Amino acid sequence: MSNSIIFCDAGLTAENLRVIIGEKCSLVRDITLGQYVPEKSLIHRMDARAKILLLLMILVFIFVCRNFISLVTISLFSLVIILMTRISIVKYLKSLKAVFVIVIFTGILNLFYGSGDVLWQWQFLKITWGGINNAIFTAVRISVMVMVSSVLTYTTSPTDLTDGLERIMKPLKIFRVRVHEIAMMMTIALRFIPVLLEETDKIMNAQKARGADMENGNILRRVKALVPVLIPLLVSSFRRAGDLAMAMECRCYNGGKGRTRMKIMHFSLTDLFAAIISFLIFGAVIYFNMAYPDVV
Repeated sequence: MSNSIIFCDAGLTAENLRVIIGEKCSLVRDITLGQYVPEKSLIHRMDARAKILLLLMILVFIFVCRNFISLVTISLFSLVIILMTRISIVKYLKSLKAVFVIVIFTGILNLFYGSGDVLWQWQFLKITWGGINNAIFTAVRISVMVMVSSVLTYTTSPTDLTDGLERIMKPLKIFRVRVHEIAMMMTIALRFIPVLLEETDKIMNAQKARGADMENGNILRRVKALVPVLIPLLVSSFRRAGDLAMAMECRCYNGGKGRTRMKIMHFSLTDLFAAIISFLIFGAVIYFNMAYPDVV
């Protein structure tokens, strides 16, 4: 009885107490973007430059697909790559949560764009079989693109990713572009995504423990409820950036000039074999685009 009085005097409800004692919400459990998952798979052993270049080509050919046969071909190829990483497929599916709204919104927009027999119409809006095909085609395309993009960060350590980006952009040094600094900033920004998401979750839990209601009400009310979260998040982000800059200065970091590497990157037979298989798949996609009609 006395414990209940203490909780009531402190303004804590059972729901707030549950948050305080450490029950993690789905935001922390579903953080996957930007994480590196160490495994002993064939994809992990590939050269970072090969993975970056092949990923870019896969993304290009995902958008090149013009019918379901070519899209299924590149999707199955992406699925094989995902399975070869030996990382749980659930983790890849969780990466879709960040773009779930975009996938649904894009699919709905394409639902009203197409030709064929009209299934439903209201004024200038109409749904046809072609629109349904476009909606499914677009949703699958975006989903595959997000999942296959996660392979790069899941299977490549931050150091290898930075070195790979720097090597690929090395020709830009002719134009006095600071390649090393750009690669470093891109890698740090990518790796900071899960850190900032975790920080956001902590701030939201703290606000809920103080009685903030962020789950009820209309959209406008929910947006207003997020304002107290944004300011502490910005302050925390600048503080973390300052700490990182100080740590790099303490280690005498001065950019890419004169830096050496402990691991020398080199292409292997695995990278060559992966490139050959990829080009065969890309050739099949081009053939299916030419042999079969486009999605209406």
